This record gives sequence, C-alpha cells and structure tokens, in this order.
Amino acid sequence: MSESRSPSLSQPVILGLDPGRQKCGLAIVGVDRILRYQEVVTVDAVLSTVERLRLRFPISTIVLGDQTGSKQWKETLAQMADPPRIMLVDERYTSLEARDRYWQMYPPAGLAKLLPQSFRTIPRPIDDIVAILLIERYLNRLTENLA
Repeated sequence: MSESRSPSLSQPVILGLDPGRQKCGLAIVGVDRILRYQEVVTVDAVLSTVERLRLRFPISTIVLGDQTGSKQWKETLAQMADPPRIMLVDERYTSLEARDRYWQMYPPAGLAKLLPQSFRTIPRPIDDIVAILLIERYLNRLTENLA
C-alpha cells in the first residue's frame, strides 16, 4: 500500500479500479491530479477496501476499466450505501502503458539501469498503476470536453 498525504482533502477525489479475475488495482487521484493512494488487492478485498477508503477520502466518482468483469463490478459497486457516480473508461493498452509508467515512477537502480526497459522484469503487480491511468484517461476526457 502506498499513500501520499495532502494538506487539504476538501476537494473530491476519484477512485480508479482496474478489475481483474484474481486481483484488482485501486488508486485515488485528486482532480488536481495528485496521487493520494495506490494498492493492489485481491478480488475478495475490493469492497471492504473501497468502503475503508470512502471513510478516509471524499470520493466523488469511481472510474472503472471497461473490460474484464466491468459490468458485474459496476452493478456490485452501485449496490453500496450512497454509491458515488461510476464511470466506465476504455482500458485498452493500459497494461502496456503501465509498464512504462512503472519505470517512470520507480526508476531502476544499479546495473538494472543499464538494461533496456524491455529486458527488465517488474517485481510486483502493476494493476494499481493501471488504475492511475484509468483516472488520467477519465480526467483527460473531461478536460477535452471543456475545451
């Protein structure tokens, strides 16, 4: 679990959910695009984690990847008490983008720096980074519609 502290959480934040069959990525990003939280959890832990996060953050929207199990997750999330708005976002190619983003967020050290990125192995699941990308796509779509 990774978390960033912000001096003010008065503005709403967006929860990103990358649904999977065994694990899901979760991330929270403010409308200011500052990452506040990221974690990969088992499918069984998603709802309890989302409820816990709702107690800590003013979540206004859940952004959900539109592929694996998205319809079922949307229905499940909509049954929560006072559910936030749930938006589906195109998640095509996010796994590839997440690999690149991982190395931007966690640059390799030592001899690994000398290896081309395609030869490096990512040491952990990156579903949480996919969730970050889903939020970014949603925010980009909103700002494009305003322009």
